[in-house]
Formats: sequence, C-alpha cells, structure tokens
Amino acid sequence: MASSPPLRRRRLSRRLRELREAKGYTSDRVTTDAKARGGKWSRGKLTRIENNEWSRPNPRDVEVLLDIYEVKDPAEREAYLTLTKQARQRGWWVSYSDVVGKGTYVGLEIEASRIRTYEALVIPGLLQTTAYTRAVIESHGVTDETDIERRIEAREMRKQILARSDAPRIWAIIDEAALHRIPADIREEQVRYLIDVQRPSLRVQVLPNSVGLHAATAGSFVILDFPEDPPVVYQENVMSELFYEDPVEIDHCEMVYDHVHASALSVEESRELLENLIEP
Repeated sequence: MASSPPLRRRRLSRRLRELREAKGYTSDRVTTDAKARGGKWSRGKLTRIENNEWSRPNPRDVEVLLDIYEVKDPAEREAYLTLTKQARQRGWWVSYSDVVGKGTYVGLEIEASRIRTYEALVIPGLLQTTAYTRAVIESHGVTDETDIERRIEAREMRKQILARSDAPRIWAIIDEAALHRIPADIREEQVRYLIDVQRPSLRVQVLPNSVGLHAATAGSFVILDFPEDPPVVYQENVMSELFYEDPVEIDHCEMVYDHVHASALSVEESRELLENLIEP
C-alpha cells in the first residue's frame, strides 16, 4: 500500500496528544517545559501540533515532547521518529498543488482501506471517465487548456489506486439526478464505465428520484476508513474542504450513509437502471 504523509501526520498528532493526556499534563505545563529545553514554543504551537495543523513536522520538536512525556524505550522512540520522517515526505500530488491545493484529501484517499461515498450531483471522482472529468472542469469555468489538462492528469493519477492489488473497497451511492446531468454526448461512455468498472470490491448503487427527500439532502460526503487509524469524513463545497474526525460526527455521518444505502436501489436494480439510461 502506498504511504500517505497526511495520514502519518494525523496519526503522529493523535499519538502525541494521547501521550500528553496519559501523563495528565496540561498544554501550559508542556509548553513551559518545552521552552525550558530550548526552541520556540507557545501554547498555540502545541495546539497546532495536536490538531494536525502542521505541514512538515520538526523531528526536534517531537523529540522534545517525547522527553517531556518520558518516552524512554529506544524502540518506541525510534517508531515515533520514523513516523515523523514519513510524515515529512511529499506525495505525488505536491507536483499538482496548483490544481489540487494542499492535496490533503488525495493523501488520505491513497491509504484508505474502504471508501464510502454519496454523490448528489456528480459522478464520484474515482469513477469518472476522462471526457466526463473534462466536462466537470469546464463547467466550473476553467478555460485554460494547460490548466484543464493538469487537472485531468491529477484525476487520472488518483484513479491508479483502483488498479492496485490492495485497492480500497469502494461503495458508491450516486443520486439519479447526477446521472441525468451527464452531458448527452458522453453519457453512454460514462454510464457504461460505471457498469463495467464494478467488481466484488467496487459497487455502485443509485438513489432514485422516486425516493424524494432523504437522509443526505444536506449534500455529498465521503467516509474514509483506514487499517490502523480512525475514520475521516470529507465534504467539499464551493469555498472549502471540510474534514470531520470527532467520533460523534463520524457516527452521525455513518448513520446518514446507512439510511441512504437502505433507500438506494440494490446493486442489481442499479445496474438495470444504468443499462436503461444508455439503451437505444
């Protein structure tokens, strides 16, 4: 499985916070102790570390915290420093920062063991054909051909996880409205791809218009599960990307997904609907 620096940073932040909490130390106490050991420290800095608001963790900062939390076992310390080194690496998406931004979602997606997604208006990114991706990009008002091509390249790079031997299990629920929004000239190709790409570990269900109002009327979202880390819920809107990690938030989103899943057509019924969309 490909290594995910964003996931490693998230894991490192969580484990450092857990070390502090296990010792019963306040943020103020840790900050005061860290200052006494040298370096620039503030309560805000420690908060940013524990909230995963850092881009390239400083190994020296991690060592100072390990000293404060009295982590003395050589093997355990080495594990933390190795995790820090992995968290500092740069993924392929850094080369596409002009079109994918920080790439946090891409970095998490690459190491997910399971991806559950509900899409209300568009086909999920991993299941888009090149022609459909172009149409979506152009619908956002992007006109520069170089920019468009780079966005398409980044999307194709993301899709490479589908060909891995350890590809994540994917369950995509697509609102029927998204299918009818596919441009007519590329509809058959895109819908046929949704049919042909499926396998035991990749399933597509359609939420039909006949359902009416449903549990996910608030919008699209993705639930990412990981082998060793807690889940993350991702939502994207016109202005920002949102990541939810609180257990209460995760539970709520999983409940919503379960309700939508129950309202959707079965895999077999969804396939029949897709076939009907492209039959002459």
